[in-house]
Order: sequence, then C-alpha cells, then structure tokens
Amino acid sequence: MPHMSGAEALAAFLAREGVEVVFGIPGVQIMDAVDAIYREKSIRWISTRHEQTAAYMAYGYARTTDKTGVALVLPGPGALNTTAAIGTAYTASTPILLISGQIESYHLGFNRGVLHGLDEQIDIFRHLTKWCGRASKVEEIPIVLQQAFTQLKNGRPRPVEIEIPFDIWSKRAEMSLPPVEVNPTALPEHEDIKKAADLLDNASRPLILAGGGAAKADVSGEITQLAEVLKAPVVMTTEGQGVIHCDHPLCAGNSVIWLNPALQQADVILVVGSRLRASGNTRLELRPDQTIIQIDFDADELGRNHKIDLGITADARAALNALLKELSGTTASRWQDAEIAGIRAEVKSRLEKAAPLQLAVIRSIREALGDDGIIVPDITNIGYWCDIAYPVNKRCTYVDSSYFATLGFAFPTALGARIGNPDRPVVAVCGDGGFPYASAELATAVQEKINVVTLVFTDNAYGTVTGIQRRQFGGRFIGNKLHNPDYVKFAEAFGAIGIRLSGHEELGEKLSSALKADRPVVIEIPVPQLDTPWDTLIED
Repeated sequence: MPHMSGAEALAAFLAREGVEVVFGIPGVQIMDAVDAIYREKSIRWISTRHEQTAAYMAYGYARTTDKTGVALVLPGPGALNTTAAIGTAYTASTPILLISGQIESYHLGFNRGVLHGLDEQIDIFRHLTKWCGRASKVEEIPIVLQQAFTQLKNGRPRPVEIEIPFDIWSKRAEMSLPPVEVNPTALPEHEDIKKAADLLDNASRPLILAGGGAAKADVSGEITQLAEVLKAPVVMTTEGQGVIHCDHPLCAGNSVIWLNPALQQADVILVVGSRLRASGNTRLELRPDQTIIQIDFDADELGRNHKIDLGITADARAALNALLKELSGTTASRWQDAEIAGIRAEVKSRLEKAAPLQLAVIRSIREALGDDGIIVPDITNIGYWCDIAYPVNKRCTYVDSSYFATLGFAFPTALGARIGNPDRPVVAVCGDGGFPYASAELATAVQEKINVVTLVFTDNAYGTVTGIQRRQFGGRFIGNKLHNPDYVKFAEAFGAIGIRLSGHEELGEKLSSALKADRPVVIEIPVPQLDTPWDTLIED
C-alpha cells in the first residue's frame, strides 16, 4: 500500500474517479487539501468569491455534464454558506460532493470556541444531502470517500457531504484506495410491465409525461420510440425538457402550462421520472378517472403527490425498453398528428397573447443559442416565461433550480456550466433582484476566462413581490424598490464587457456578438413591470 498523507489520498481518489475540477475558497483548515489538488495535475482548482457560488458552480457543472460536481470549503461559515446551493442540488437530484473542512479532531464535541468551530455541523447537512460522513483518523479518509462516491454513483443522484478534521490532512499512513462499486441496473418486475403494456395498448388517449428523471436517465430515444409506437403525445415538465424534440409531431409541450389540453384529454398517462407536480407549489390537476402509470427509480416518489394505478420502481431505460418489447405493436390511440399540432398552436397563441415582450425576448435568446447552447434562467419574470416557452431540443441544455427556486442561482450556475462545456455558448437570464447575489463572481469569470453572457433585466424592483403587493395587498408597496448600479460600469470595473440596450428589440444582434467575446459579458435590458405566468395564464 502506498504511504501518503490524508490530503494526498483525497486528491488521488478524486483523480481516479475522474474529477476534473474542484471549486472552492482556500483557507486554514483545508490548505493541505488545496495543495494536494494543485500537485494532482489532472484536477483544475477554481477559487471563487463565496462558498455558496462555489457550490452553485459545482451544481451547474454537474447538471450539464452528467458528472459529479465537487466543492471544497472551510468548516463553520464556509460550509454553511453552501447550504442554499446544496439544497438546490438535492431538490434537482444532482450529484455534488461537498468536502467540508473541520476543526481538529481532538476539539470536536467540546464547544471550545475553536476557529470556525460548529458543534455537529454534519447534522445540518443530514437534512440537505443524500448521505453525510466524517473521517476521524487519516486511514478513514479513503473509506469515507468510497462511501461518498458509492452514494453518488448509485440510486437517485443527490449531493453528499463529507468532513475531514484539520489535523488529519497532513498525517501520513499506508493507505489503499478502495474501489467504488456501481450496482446493477434496477430492473422492473415483468408482471408490472405486462400490466402497463396492456393499459397502454388499449388506451384511446395514451400520453407520456416525462420529468427530470427521464432527462437524467438519457432516455430521449426510448421515449420518442415509445410515443411513436403508441401514437401518444409527450408532455414534459420543466426539468424533463429535451427528452423529445420540440418539432416532433408527438411533442405536446410543457406541463407547466396549466390545464394543458393534452394532459386533460388523456385517459392513460405514463409518467416517467416525475413527481407529478406542475411547479414547486402546484400539483398537476388530473381527472380522477384517468389511469396513471408511474415509473421512477425512487420508490418513495410513487404515489407521493397523486393516486396512481400502477407504480413501477426501476431504471427508466430498463423499464421503457421492457415496455417496448411487451407492447403488441398495435394501438387503440385516437390521437391525430393534426390534433396535437393544434394543441401546440393553441398553447403558442395563448403564450404570445399573454406575454408578447417576454416571448420576443425568448425567441432572440433561442435563435442566438441554437439547440446546443445552455440557458440558465433565474427566479425572475423572463425566467418564469422561459420555463414554459423556451424550446429545448437537447437534454442538459436547460438548467433550473427545481422547486427550491433559489433566487440568484443562475449566474454562478452558468459559470459552472461553461466550465464543464467550454465549447458551448452559455447564457444566464437574471433580474436586478437576483444578479447581485453573486455578481462578485465576475472577478472569477474574468480571471478564469469564463465567457458567460449574463442578461440582466432591470425594472428597479423585486418584480414578483411588486405584483403580489399590487394584487393582494391593495398596492401597499413595501421593500420592493431596488437601487441599481450602472451595470455597464459595474461589469467593466471587473474587466468584463458591459452593454446596455435601449430596448429588448436590440437583444438578438447584441447577444450573438457577445457570445463570441473572449471574456464574460453583462447585457442590461431595461423592462417595464411585467406580469408573471400565474398572473395571466391561470386567470385568463
């Protein structure tokens, strides 16, 4: 067994598992680890200006690469600063390894007031992660890492957190790096597949609802083939976008469109990798007489939000391939291509009528990015409309914050996405309420030469709050106004490019040019107070 320090064991383990980049901020309790990563030439270290953004960068990297994102931070305030991002990764089923430093092992549990000390820090992360672990001596570091990567590579992908005390990084011992085992694919029960095939074969209005689990399982081919065999339209959740091409005749749009006509007309709905929620706080309202078949890797999700008729716990690809083999090859479906095209046209017309400015902006962004470009919409008006109107033709090109809805996540997440995809254009869509959360990372973007284009839509207010106060609180506007800097000068002060548009009509040309720049670009777009989708689509 090789003789190495705890920090060297960490670096060697990360390298063996294919980790290419670690995001974080150096500091006293993790300096040995940072130095070991530096000496491990295959891993890139990126220093950020805040621990939260380090974890968000890891999130963006993971969401767009199908790899594990890794962040390394100090204990106490450093670890706690990551919690919003780790919570986002948890809700969005995204694999992140958070490596938290810790105070000396001999101080743990005594509440002695040691620098950055926090008694039982690990207990906080138990509620935010799939698994947590701590090494108490140097020989345990490879074992804890093995357990962490076992969790990351098996079952539902979610973040894990490990803690390494300050004093054991530099200790040396003979250590081996135990292998990480990947469990066999979870296969469905044959009887369940037979029941599902029979229900779908005989459905007059079969429909496939694809969620984030379907996108993560990369089953676009299987879902498209199944839809064609069944003559069934496909509706996608926000996180499931990209599992079928938007121009496919069986694509029926997004489930966030309340009362999607296709969803309402279906008699048998095959749900693949979805929690059956239209958005963070809105359950899909399905008819009680509709038959629901739910396939999910996580058995706990079956029937959680809706009564279902058949639940299948299995890997999505295995279940869909088994279903394709079991289907008779004939279908009772009465759906017609022209009918589904009419639904798409109806939805498009409804959106254009409700939000002409937002739809014009979305068209400009989409034309500039194309199918391969990555968009990260924040919790802001244009972002809400992107969730239901932005055409996504490839998985991993649309990154949201799931039901955690973390304001300010988009810009640092986009930086991580660009690090993981250096040859693809990346755009962050922000409001003036969310962009300042992580705007200091412009320094990181300039330093690391990360060309992300950030669109900052300014109305000098927390726009959603303003709308709520106008509708529900008699126009008593409290705490909604924002004083903004000159974002052109702000960007230029960091060494980035700053652009201000006089109106959204200029966006297409300016964005196309900005995507070719050799450094980050901030484009400010003044907009009036805009209505949200739930202001218009629910009430119309």
